[in-house]
Amino acid sequence: MTILTLNNIRKSYFLGKEEFPVLKGIDLSFDKGDFVSILGESGGGKSTLMNIIGGLDRKYDGEVIVNGVKQADKKEKSMDEYRRDTVGFIFQSFNLVSYLSVLDNVLISLKMTNLSHKAQIQKAEALLKQVGLFEHKKKNPNQLSGGQKQRVAIARALANDPDIIIADEPTGALDSQNTQDVLTILSDIAKSGKTVIVVTHSQEVADHGTRIVHLADGQVTSDERIKPAYPAVEKARDFKTKTLSFSAKTRMASQHFLHNWKQNLMIMIGVAIGLFSVMFFLGLGNGAKGYMNKMVTDLANPNVPLVMKRVTEDNNKKNDEAMGESQQSMIVNSEKTAITDTLVDKVAKLDHVKKVEKGFNVMPANLEVTIGTTKEPFRQIQTWTDMNTDSSLLTGEKPGQNEVVVTDTFAKKWDKSNWKKLVGKTIHISYKMADAAGKEVDIAQDLKVSGVIKGNAATNALTMNFKTVSQTFKDKGLVSEPNYIVPTIDDSHNVDSVVKKIQSLKTNGKKDFVTFSVGTVLEPINTITSIVTIVLAMIAGISLLVSLMMIIATTYMSVAERTKEIGILRALGARKRDIRSLFVVETIILGLASAVLGIIVAFIGQVIVNSAVSNLLDKYSIIQVSAGAVIGSIIIAIIIALFASLMPAGKAASLNPIEALSND
Repeated sequence: MTILTLNNIRKSYFLGKEEFPVLKGIDLSFDKGDFVSILGESGGGKSTLMNIIGGLDRKYDGEVIVNGVKQADKKEKSMDEYRRDTVGFIFQSFNLVSYLSVLDNVLISLKMTNLSHKAQIQKAEALLKQVGLFEHKKKNPNQLSGGQKQRVAIARALANDPDIIIADEPTGALDSQNTQDVLTILSDIAKSGKTVIVVTHSQEVADHGTRIVHLADGQVTSDERIKPAYPAVEKARDFKTKTLSFSAKTRMASQHFLHNWKQNLMIMIGVAIGLFSVMFFLGLGNGAKGYMNKMVTDLANPNVPLVMKRVTEDNNKKNDEAMGESQQSMIVNSEKTAITDTLVDKVAKLDHVKKVEKGFNVMPANLEVTIGTTKEPFRQIQTWTDMNTDSSLLTGEKPGQNEVVVTDTFAKKWDKSNWKKLVGKTIHISYKMADAAGKEVDIAQDLKVSGVIKGNAATNALTMNFKTVSQTFKDKGLVSEPNYIVPTIDDSHNVDSVVKKIQSLKTNGKKDFVTFSVGTVLEPINTITSIVTIVLAMIAGISLLVSLMMIIATTYMSVAERTKEIGILRALGARKRDIRSLFVVETIILGLASAVLGIIVAFIGQVIVNSAVSNLLDKYSIIQVSAGAVIGSIIIAIIIALFASLMPAGKAASLNPIEALSND
């Protein structure tokens, strides 16, 4: 029964315009169970004919008919399917993949079937038993003799149960004993009903078959049948061939990745350093921003803006510009800055305002505090409101009626070691204020210390209860209305909208208030911190460009090193896109592994740095690598790997399988 027919096959090579015919009208047919030897000297066209029969060469004239169907469509896809489904190759140089085990070499073909991975292994092991190499299945090709390597190649050729086996000089690199062993196996294959086509220049090998075709100068010079073809055996295949699945490509890419682990580790370290640097600086930015926010919010409640009387007559002045004039008037507690109950009610009635507290902030003359022999000047008097936070207290509690909170600077001057014991003691304060007529009024009073807050040159203030200050001013004939108020807002998300409404309140067409909130301080700080963080991360990210070039160069080297492997895969039926995917997947694995390494190093670095500076920053974590930075690093690593693989993978896919197979 004829399985393969060649009609008038012609093939020429061209050097410039000059034509060099290689095959000059080949007409042959091959039957099932036939063991055909194509015999001829080198240069006679044997290998070219083999490449055409095997579907590796599509550029020829003539007709190839397989199982009664013309191969009129010589498209890449059709030829890939033909090699995958119908043809099995055996090469003189064995063409085994050096870094794969014997079993994995046979599995290459089986990965292009619909068999489960377990079934693939079982079939591969059965084939190795058939060729007598089961006990060597875990060895690599370099641990085998030439004859053993060729038997592995035969097992691989049989893996997909093809109808046609093409053997190119299968005994050319073997001694006499191994030659006989291989020829016996090929005869057994023909006896199983398959068509075996052996290309050889050895008469001894040719005599082992059922038929000899002499080829010389691109023409068939004789076609001699030595003995009848073996009986054809009709046997349905219990599986189907298919293209390489993503899981198969991933497994193959992982195998090569692990084989080249030393080289890949160097690249991983390079990429990981870049990713670590980016994550570390972003984490530092997050931590620095958070620490500054914490410092500010520890001192002032972010849900409580400070509201002052607007003293400027110019409604067009922006809030920040108008605030300066209000602050200057405020420190002398003039009537211009006094906030009446009517104005307080305006703010209290706004949506999202829970309550409004009154406050004072003044800078009296000669403000001095005395306790025993300790005497200390202070800059200002302020009142405790909800804008202050309990966390700002180092010890004690907020002031009640006729109580005061002092700074730790003063407390430590009183007693450096036992400064906390100042809480509960009575201090004497004295200062001068100007009344409405500008006349100085002396004020002196004794107050109980209720707490101690952190102090510095900018915040050297005595903090009292509003009623304490207001009653004192009233008793002395001074302005006793508050010079600022603090509305407590129900949610931090509503602060900006409420502040804008307060700024827009008017009396007789004149704006009533200027405002200040924690967000006003934090916004420029956060903006500057973010800019610095991004700049540092970008500088660190430059190393990723170096990593990109490393991956590109390494992948190009890998393509060059694996040229023969690419040819083997194409000969077994892998598509161009499969070859491309193999290299892309491997570089993505490299990128992911680099990202994981970078993330691990970043978190280790985070722990080390945070532990080192913990005591300096009140146990605050200054490095905070976010989940977003981690995810971003993984994405960046994948993008770098993907971009780096495109050109080398494209080159690998475009390689001519015939030229790739001949690469040494």
